[in-house]
Amino acid sequence: MSTKRAVVLGGTGGIGSAVVRELLDSSGRGGDDWSVDVLARRGGKVADSLTAAGATFTAGDRRDTQVLRDLLRPGADLLVDTVGATRDDAAQLLPYLGDIGSTVFLSSKAVYVDEQGRHANSVDKPVFPGAVSEIQPTVTPADADPTSRDGYGAAKVAAEQLLLDHGAPVTVLRPSKVHGPGIGRPREWFVVRRALDGRDRVLLADHGRGVDHTTAASGIGSLVRLVAGVPDRRILNVADETALTALEIVRTVAAHLDHRFDEVLLDADAPAFVGLTPWSSPTPVVLDTTAARALGWEPPRYADAVRPELDWLVETARRTPADGDVPWASDPFWDRMFDYGPEDAALVMLSLGT
Repeated sequence: MSTKRAVVLGGTGGIGSAVVRELLDSSGRGGDDWSVDVLARRGGKVADSLTAAGATFTAGDRRDTQVLRDLLRPGADLLVDTVGATRDDAAQLLPYLGDIGSTVFLSSKAVYVDEQGRHANSVDKPVFPGAVSEIQPTVTPADADPTSRDGYGAAKVAAEQLLLDHGAPVTVLRPSKVHGPGIGRPREWFVVRRALDGRDRVLLADHGRGVDHTTAASGIGSLVRLVAGVPDRRILNVADETALTALEIVRTVAAHLDHRFDEVLLDADAPAFVGLTPWSSPTPVVLDTTAARALGWEPPRYADAVRPELDWLVETARRTPADGDVPWASDPFWDRMFDYGPEDAALVMLSLGT
């Protein structure tokens, strides 16, 4: 069996490293034998572990033209871009697509809009009539700031369209709320930290019924490996087997940690400033993965796929000095998420019936 070559841009991140490991492990399961080149800004423990597993690591900027030329000019059987965000990023890849067997571009479910033009990053959340398929309308493509609330999806769509219009076999993947070891925004920390802090109660808005589909990084890895063998121009949603409620996710994470919460399921009369979770949603957001399944892909179960991330979160927390904080703590996403004072005050108010 001949060895195939893959290049993974952003290969030490939560998604990229999952893709690299899936490719390297496939030969051990009787699959293709892969030689994997990993590009990331800097090395570290993840880069060292991937190198030990057989990958080749290059430290460099994905947007550095010379770095890309050196990696892609020889051609490849598979190119995976996990960090491209704009039309300009996509344009950098165009000169090499003709010599690449299959290209995969990581996009996001944030590109989808409802009938009112609302998307996942809108202040007012979208309302979809059912599971969202790949033919759902998207935001208008634009050369916008990909770090802004409205610019992220628009920039992603612009990059998607440029790559797909080239004519080469490009697969665009649209995940939702990705989880896995090394993820920059590990939403499960919402539960893990509460358990580590010894919190015995968790407040959940709307009785914990909110649904916002999750996607395992390992599931992305397995789908990338599959589409590498069946190149085509297409867009595929990628998500876990079932879209769980916020309550189900909290219970799943707590069970893995062997922790029991007294679940306080809040209704509409509860204080508006408590009970929100990373998976809270006023209406269900579910990705339709029929197209990916038709290729033979099997989505993972959240309860199974999330375990490595939970172990990583606990290990990272225990390695963090008492006067320090976990690497993702500076993300504004977590602002007020662990302000337990308002939660305790709300519990008192609820117990008094006020």
